[in-house]
Amino acid sequence: MVVNEQDFLAGYDPRDYPAVAVTVDVVALTIREGALHLLLIRRGAPPYAGHWALPGGFVRPDEDLSDGARRELAEETGLGGERLRRVHLEQLGSYGTPDRDPRMRVVSIAHLAFAPDLPDPVADTDAADAAWLPVTALGSRQLAFDHGRIIDDGLERARSKLEYTPLATRFLAPEFTITELRAVYETVWGQPLHAGNFHRKVLSVPGFVEATGASTERGGARGGPRAKLYRAAAAHLLHPALLR
Repeated sequence: MVVNEQDFLAGYDPRDYPAVAVTVDVVALTIREGALHLLLIRRGAPPYAGHWALPGGFVRPDEDLSDGARRELAEETGLGGERLRRVHLEQLGSYGTPDRDPRMRVVSIAHLAFAPDLPDPVADTDAADAAWLPVTALGSRQLAFDHGRIIDDGLERARSKLEYTPLATRFLAPEFTITELRAVYETVWGQPLHAGNFHRKVLSVPGFVEATGASTERGGARGGPRAKLYRAAAAHLLHPALLR
């Protein structure tokens, strides 16, 4: 017997299946004082009260996943409008281990976000604190849920994407110097780079950066010449890649 779709939906009862909730979590990265920082929230209520967690929450019934991630980021940072749109946001992965949340079966769709000059966070009503923390200090923090795993995945994604995409430019102002771009790579990768080799590699990759025709107002710290200013060009992939 063939049942048409309207009759099928009329008799369909979702309560026949186990309840599953969907959340979004955001691995938000920025560079502060020359160090890579991650946005974390200290939970003010169970479960995991007092533990540090990624900004996130349950997806609203009428909300797309990326919209939910942007909403959570906006709520914790106060960003809005054009500044929020400038934040690079992409899906990182899905996390659905049955016991990852003690309340019920919860599947999290994690996102990776990064941008320059992200503001100080403001803890919302159910959080005890919110802060940008250096990624080098995460080992001393108690993390909630499986957020340690999500953070590790997010950091590796960011580090690898700097090899083959121009997304390092999203950590910078619209116009930047090659020295500033190199500092992003050194900070995210956690290792120093040879200045001359990096400069040559960047300028040899088609579509990575383009000169603005302008230069910095002042020379270097040692009184050197003013540096040329560049902006991101049109490439979406870097070929050849800038390998670690």
